Amino acid sequence: MGQEKVVDSYMLTDLEVAGLESNNFCDLPEIFTQRSMPVHRGNIPQRKDLQRWPHLRHIKIPEVEADVDLLIGTNVPQALEPWEVVRAVDGGPYAIKTILGWTERGPEEIAKWTTKMASRSPSRSEEQFLCSICLEVFSEPVSTPCGHNFCKRCISQAWDSIESCFCPLCKEVFSTRPQLKTNTLLSEMVSQLKLEKRSSSMEYMLFFSEVQCDVCSEPKLKAVKSCLVCLSSFCESHLQPHLSAPRLKRHQLMEPVDDLEDRICPTHQRPLELFCSTDQSGVCSMCVIREHKNHEVLSLEEAFEQEKVSLQQTVAENQRLVEQRRLKRCLDHHTKVLEQSLSKHKERAQALIQQLQQEMCELEKSSTEAQQLSLSTDPLHFLQRCPALPPAGLKDWSSVSFEPQTCEGSAARALSELETSLSQKINKVFKEELRRVQTFAVDVTLDPDSAAPWLVLSEDLKQVHDTDVRKKLPNSPQRFDKCAIVLGKQSFSSGRFYFEVQVKGKTEWDLGVAQESVNRKGTINLSPKDGFWTIWLRDKDKYSANAGPPVLLSPLRPPQKVGVFVDYGAGLVSFYDVDSADLLYSFTGCCFREKLFPYFGPCNNFGGTNAAPLIISAVDTESPVCEGLK
Repeated sequence: MGQEKVVDSYMLTDLEVAGLESNNFCDLPEIFTQRSMPVHRGNIPQRKDLQRWPHLRHIKIPEVEADVDLLIGTNVPQALEPWEVVRAVDGGPYAIKTILGWTERGPEEIAKWTTKMASRSPSRSEEQFLCSICLEVFSEPVSTPCGHNFCKRCISQAWDSIESCFCPLCKEVFSTRPQLKTNTLLSEMVSQLKLEKRSSSMEYMLFFSEVQCDVCSEPKLKAVKSCLVCLSSFCESHLQPHLSAPRLKRHQLMEPVDDLEDRICPTHQRPLELFCSTDQSGVCSMCVIREHKNHEVLSLEEAFEQEKVSLQQTVAENQRLVEQRRLKRCLDHHTKVLEQSLSKHKERAQALIQQLQQEMCELEKSSTEAQQLSLSTDPLHFLQRCPALPPAGLKDWSSVSFEPQTCEGSAARALSELETSLSQKINKVFKEELRRVQTFAVDVTLDPDSAAPWLVLSEDLKQVHDTDVRKKLPNSPQRFDKCAIVLGKQSFSSGRFYFEVQVKGKTEWDLGVAQESVNRKGTINLSPKDGFWTIWLRDKDKYSANAGPPVLLSPLRPPQKVGVFVDYGAGLVSFYDVDSADLLYSFTGCCFREKLFPYFGPCNNFGGTNAAPLIISAVDTESPVCEGLK
């Protein structure tokens, strides 16, 4: 970096310019050419920009569909001298008329986006990342022995065409063709630069996307609603017939969109109001009866909420994968040690580093697309464009290792350091996720009317344990009569909720949630199809999720306190080890149609070996959030 480069330029003289809609000519002094302009066609003011501001709507500026190929500076005051000015109103932009015509200045937000789009041409910071051969941003940057950097392809092709290899910048001649090494730091910085440019471009598109009224003549006003029957968008004035005429009031209106044809079923010509989970596509009401009969169908809103939660979880996993690969990349620091060993280990390490860099770029690109899409509030648009995350074809890096004996222990030490660093980073991600779900904490107490006759509840209804002694209690429909179970008193039919239970000192326990209509008499089968979403401990160290069939769990350490999180709308039930923040298990894709109750199973006393109680603990959070509490 910090390289110098020579750019060819030419001087032109005797040029005149005029406005597009006038015959007023302006003489220009000497001008100089350059390879690219630090502006973009998006910087050119458009009529639609002025239509946002009532005080500027009378100003006519020509529509220009061209790139910017000439910049006029302050050395041409004749071109910049104001002839007429329309002052700003309420912090909006103002307009100036010069010898070349009208132009707009501001407002602050538009100026901000203009500055962002200017970054599409090489900025001062971007120039540090330009290859001096192709004058483009580095692609696979490599370093020469003299310390200069080039695209791998550029320098390789340059050396292929000459007999003696030398540096194109400092002209140092190399007696033998050097072995090019990837500059990993520069490569990472270039990847970050490209990621920021891609993000800025997507934000710009979101900021300026505006649906126009299909009825207005030029200039068109901004649409406020779109009609799925008329397949047209309307401004506030042209929408009035849909709000007053009885026949038009039956039409289905929605927030303005510019892809109305894509929202109509091509087979039945009806709005795509539903989403088929089986075929992962939008469907109309007639599709459900015919082509998609017996398929699992949800409303767009339900599918939108489920997919959005899934996308958020995948983005978190994506970020974890990026962090994992970033840590793996520290293998590069041990390459110098490995050079003294067999050359095949050095080559393998370099190949792994290059592959890691490529996967990181793909993951970061995928994460950016997902984060931009998560801003959408349009269910159908979101579901149609929801990307597959993480990208396909990623390598399983858990299987990557070096033979310690062959590498004299250096690689073993490197992998040990990697394992420690990776564990710390992953724990940080898990702790952040646990803190997020803890914000949905609710106050849960036990329901004595549901408790089995062997169970003893504390006065504050926060603790329960089994005594092996049956009490004489009314056998009400709400009570479990054979199994050591008690439900929470609170029920939930929407939103998200979270609670924590201490299981310390117990050899067996069950925890989770149950729907209201579960069987409470006789033998109980714990499975989702029977209305239970639970995990349990058996025989002191055997953990399972009762998913029907059961899934064996292998926590790193015996949990002392378990957190239970439920997202009703997304069909999600997750269990956490509160102390370590590890995710123990998640039930996904659940279809809740009833009230849900917290579920507690202290299990049998077993002569005192399992006498410790289950204790509903207070959640350590400063801002508890409760949704859907009944």
